[in-house]
Amino acid sequence: MHATLLGVLGLALLGALHAQDSVPVQTDFQQDKLMGRWYSIGLASNSNWFKEKKHLMKMCTTVISVTADGNLEVTSTYPKGDQCEKRNSLYTKTEQPGRFSYSSPRWGSKHDIRVVETNYEEYALVATQISKSTGSSTMVLLYSRTKELSPERLERFTQFSREQGLTDEEILILPRTDKCMADAA
Repeated sequence: MHATLLGVLGLALLGALHAQDSVPVQTDFQQDKLMGRWYSIGLASNSNWFKEKKHLMKMCTTVISVTADGNLEVTSTYPKGDQCEKRNSLYTKTEQPGRFSYSSPRWGSKHDIRVVETNYEEYALVATQISKSTGSSTMVLLYSRTKELSPERLERFTQFSREQGLTDEEILILPRTDKCMADAA
C-alpha cells in the first residue's frame, strides 16, 4: 500500500514536470526585440488570487528593459482602486533563451517564465508556472504593442490557455481602460 502510494505520487510529480517541459519557448528568441512598452490584453490563471481579483482586473502597461547583466527588468503599471500601482520584477535569464526565472520574496513563490511565441512588433504570449509551498499554479499572459489585437491572436491566447489545462472561467480578456496608461514607466 505504502509503495503504491509513493508510486502514484511519483507519477503525478513526473506528469507535472513533463507538462511544464512541454511548454514551448519561442524559436530563435531575440531578447532585444522584446524590449519596450506592452499592454496586457489577456490573463489566464488557475491561482486563487486570480479567482478572487478577476472581476477587478483591467488592462495594464508593462515596460521591459534589459539590465547590464542581461536580465529583464519588468515594470507593470495597473489601476488599483483610484490609484495607479507599479510593480517591478527582475526576471533572471536561464541557459535557454526566452526562458526566465523570478522569485517573489513577498509571496514566497518561484516562477518559471517562458516566452512561448511572439512576432515582437504585435504580440507576445507568455506562460508562467508558479510554485509555492501551498501548491503550484499556471498563468498565461497575452501582451500587445497596442490596446487592441486581432480576433485571431485573442483566439490563439484562449486556445493556448486551454492547452495548459485552464478552463474558460480562468481565461480573461482584460477590459480596456485609459487609467494609468500615461503613468507607465
